[in-house]
Amino acid sequence: MNPSGKLPLTFPASLSQLPRPVIPNGLIDPVDYDIEGYKVGYKWYDAEKKVVLFPFGYGLSYTTFAYSGLKVTAGKETAVSFTVRNTGRRDGAEIAEVYAALPASAGEPPKRLVAWSKVWLKAGESKDVGVRVDAKYLSIYDEAAGGWKLVPGGYTFMVGGSSQELPLGAKADLK
Repeated sequence: MNPSGKLPLTFPASLSQLPRPVIPNGLIDPVDYDIEGYKVGYKWYDAEKKVVLFPFGYGLSYTTFAYSGLKVTAGKETAVSFTVRNTGRRDGAEIAEVYAALPASAGEPPKRLVAWSKVWLKAGESKDVGVRVDAKYLSIYDEAAGGWKLVPGGYTFMVGGSSQELPLGAKADLK
């Protein structure tokens, strides 16, 4: 059997990498998230340019995978397609993760997870993968308007095996 799980959180390399290495008053007072804001989890480490011990999406496997051929087609639902190849000698599954970096004017963290697909591959096998990214996952909340909006401009889509291992990247303009 080949383990194919991925971590749903990030493990820092040291406690000093945490947004709050020491919690004032222990756990007695409620924690105010004014330090992190919307940079929670892997977004904090990305924004602060921290190299972590185990990134969000990290997993162990007895095989290896390679990514190629990223294509992004912008629209009401953005289509992202790419190829995953099992480069090892064992069968296994890879959870391919798709991230998006919003335009700088959005004021968001460097990237956000917007889609994923679990791909089962025999040793040496390749598969084409296609995912759709709904506009809501690429939107930000506009407090003045009281709703979600898509910021027009250049978006970068990245694909790989974890939040810090993204070998593929492509840009697309969204309106």
